[in-house]
Amino acid sequence: MNVPVSTSAPIFPTSGSGIPTSTFSAVDYVVFALLLALSLAIGLYHAWRGWGQRTIGQLLMADRQMSCFPVALSLLATFQSAVAILGVPSEIYRFGIQYWFLGCSYFLGLLIPAHIFIPVFYRLHLTSAYEYLELRFNKAVRLCGTVTFIFQMVIYMGVVLYAPSLALNAVTGLDLWLSVLTLGIVCAIYTALGGLKAVIWTDAFQTLVMFLGQLAVIIVGSAKVGGLGRVWEVASQHGLITGIELDPDPFVRHTFWTLAFGGVFMMLSLYGVNQAQVQRYLSSRTEKAAVLSCYAVFPCQQVVLCMGCLIGLVMYVYYQDYPKSVQQINAAPDQFVLYFVMDLLKGLPGLPGLFVACLFSGSLSTISSAFNSLATVTMEDLIRPWFPFSEVQATRVSKILAFGYGLLCLGMAYISSQMGPVLQAAFSIFGMIGGPLLGLFCLGMFFPCANPIGAIVGLFAGLIMAFWIGIGSIVTNMGSGMAPSPPNGSSLSLPSNLTIIPTTTLLPTTTISKPVGLQRLYSLSYMWYSAHNSTTVIVVGLIVSLFTGGMRGRTLNPRTIYPVLPKLLSLLPLSCQKRLPCKSSSQDPSMDTAAFPEKMNNGMLWNSRDKEALAVPEKDSTNLASAPTFILHETSL
Repeated sequence: MNVPVSTSAPIFPTSGSGIPTSTFSAVDYVVFALLLALSLAIGLYHAWRGWGQRTIGQLLMADRQMSCFPVALSLLATFQSAVAILGVPSEIYRFGIQYWFLGCSYFLGLLIPAHIFIPVFYRLHLTSAYEYLELRFNKAVRLCGTVTFIFQMVIYMGVVLYAPSLALNAVTGLDLWLSVLTLGIVCAIYTALGGLKAVIWTDAFQTLVMFLGQLAVIIVGSAKVGGLGRVWEVASQHGLITGIELDPDPFVRHTFWTLAFGGVFMMLSLYGVNQAQVQRYLSSRTEKAAVLSCYAVFPCQQVVLCMGCLIGLVMYVYYQDYPKSVQQINAAPDQFVLYFVMDLLKGLPGLPGLFVACLFSGSLSTISSAFNSLATVTMEDLIRPWFPFSEVQATRVSKILAFGYGLLCLGMAYISSQMGPVLQAAFSIFGMIGGPLLGLFCLGMFFPCANPIGAIVGLFAGLIMAFWIGIGSIVTNMGSGMAPSPPNGSSLSLPSNLTIIPTTTLLPTTTISKPVGLQRLYSLSYMWYSAHNSTTVIVVGLIVSLFTGGMRGRTLNPRTIYPVLPKLLSLLPLSCQKRLPCKSSSQDPSMDTAAFPEKMNNGMLWNSRDKEALAVPEKDSTNLASAPTFILHETSL
């Protein structure tokens, strides 16, 4: 759900801009305060219920006992930020319904994690996704992945808190720093005290608030303009409803191929390997529940996308009937929806407050997920492997880390307020990093010949390529000036989603002349960023692995590899399978996987000697075999 951004002018309003603001009624403030109070109450309730629980698994993994429904809603809320709620309708209002085809990418973007990433991660019984990198490669690769993720999330979480608060301040007059401090502190308290279980259940509650807020705008707006039938008719007459754009050119901003297939890689970087999502999968009580929660996100994502598109269409038709004020004409795109909502709901006390609660629900769910995932990877990947804390000490330190990241988020929000136009680059950095991390996990999971040297060199090559194209695009467009306005009369667009914001290319919507040379490369559609960067990691990683001997002389844990070859061959008729020279994984139970490192204890790998000394039986050992015969064949190739 990415929307490109033009860098020719600041996208975010500045406080004190002199724009007249709408005011909240007492009922609106009550509705908004109820959101914060209930979110805090849910977190404190789970903190109170778990007061006697003293293990790190209970705090950071919800004791791995979560059911499908709350996990699914939390998965949806994690990357459905306030920026998405404001950005998608703005995109539809300005450019039409073509963006809706992004929904086609959700099918593969959620099916692949459900059947590839979740089984591998769940059967390894991980806490941090980056434990996988040590099991597959070594500790150095794990450390590189962890540090990259921390940098990505720290840059992003302050921006995602500050940007919606600033837009809201410009339109409603709600005090900027009061809202920033309130959200940050409330979120830090319930995340630190309640752990992952509190985060998941507050996410579920906040998801419902987001649905209600957007639904209220659609119902009231469509009623005022004559119904959804008239909305569709007027939008069609003005060219907002268009057919499928089948241009295969990857430099065209939005086409069917760009949205439906480029979007798959964006979805994989979020729902496949991002720690915030992986942690939720691993908190499920069974692997089946984790897979079902991933399935359940698909229809929810489609509903959310359709609601955003409908708000954009209703807003367009509304302003055909009711002329804009001078302030609305001059507003930045991130203010379009807010001005529209305040106009639409101004005579209905409580509904403006509901929509503001909807916006801040998006911010709370995103930020709390960032706090929790950052505390988890810091504890599991950076602290526990070096400092052998007891369970009680580790739990206490994890709570301090979560609250500390909350304070850091407030600091990043203040830094964001001083960044000006550079703030847009901070959004892009999130997306620049997501693609290389996806490539790193795919390199390890699908290519048994890849070695640690290839993984590290490939990761750095992907990051260099990502920053080269991303920053080159920003600098090029800053020097080229503002692009001509689209037909609707606006010249800016807002990044639409926490996950998407990362991959924003900051391109102008139109260009005076066709770019050539490096400018042509810099004009690559932002929807292909994740695909391009992850492919760079894989290609460079394989080449370096080839020249450094592959996995020769190294031990390969078969459970860290997804058996692509046997899965493909299993689709053949049984008669054809019997003629193959290789056996399937089920035909070779003799492979002893006990010699391979497996689950971490205090952040360290267990090897076979540790297990023999402690004589601990392995849990769910029947599910851990993973096609060793085929892996050996693929490695030899």
